[in-house]
Amino acid sequence: MGHAGAQSVARRRFDALLRRAPCDAQGMAQITARQIYILPTGMGVAQGLVLALMLLGSLNYQNNLGLMFTFLLAAVALVAMHHTWFTLLGLRARARGGPPVFAGQRASFAVDLHNDRRGPRGDLVVRAGDEGHPPVILTGHDLARVQVGLPTGRRGWLRLPEVRIDTRYPLGLFRAWCYARTDARVLVYPSPAARAPDLPLAPARRLGPEGGLGEGAGDYVGSRGYRPGDPPRHLDWKALARGRGLVLKQFGGEQAVEVWLDLRQIEGGDLEARLGQLCRQVLDAASQGLAFGLRLPGREIPLGEGEDHKHRCLAALATYGHE
Repeated sequence: MGHAGAQSVARRRFDALLRRAPCDAQGMAQITARQIYILPTGMGVAQGLVLALMLLGSLNYQNNLGLMFTFLLAAVALVAMHHTWFTLLGLRARARGGPPVFAGQRASFAVDLHNDRRGPRGDLVVRAGDEGHPPVILTGHDLARVQVGLPTGRRGWLRLPEVRIDTRYPLGLFRAWCYARTDARVLVYPSPAARAPDLPLAPARRLGPEGGLGEGAGDYVGSRGYRPGDPPRHLDWKALARGRGLVLKQFGGEQAVEVWLDLRQIEGGDLEARLGQLCRQVLDAASQGLAFGLRLPGREIPLGEGEDHKHRCLAALATYGHE
């Protein structure tokens, strides 16, 4: 095991020894005295060294005024340490997950800080992972909401196991921190592929009695990939600008189309790549206003339309194999 690996193991073992405030059934965690840690900051260490030199000088020269000033500054530092620790005592925190995101985007969590006492709590910094939010100040009986984010790398549920709350209030001589557990989570959809196979369009109703399109032949019913000989006036130039290549708009009278998206019909690549292509097909079918359904091994979502149906299908792709 290398030096970096040994450091990682030691850090995990030390991290396991830290006490964390548990959350209740409502997801609320309350900070108690045994869950607060406190250490001097760089400024606090520098002040301690200065006080030690002042003490030695005052004793050496028998300077009573210097001794009085040294002990006064030491008393201020001790009172500041108590206030820093007391800022976190009794604080309540609860985290909630934000809206679903696609893999590669940042997941957002809302952390609510509750101050149940009359006094203020200052310089509170909420951290998720290694990233922190600008400090917030809670007045008496106040509530503050802080948005924190985490990077996403894979589909499925992304959980926020804990948040760290820091403070250096009031003088910055000491830093106190605590850990609060959360049950917040965000659903991460698969990252949509840049390209996917053409949507498998199928007629949902019969054509006219003579096989024609009947009245309303100008109604838009979907799109497909360009084939040589297709009329240029039906090309979807917006799709070309988005990098989807040449796509042809299809028109028909009162003929409706339906689309069945099936994982078994996506060929090539590993499972995550195939799910990414299926995700792209879901987005394309929804953007075109088509009725579509989704078939996965062991699960089928019937035909539907609209935003709710789209997110239902994307959620099925996100949790496939992770149930």
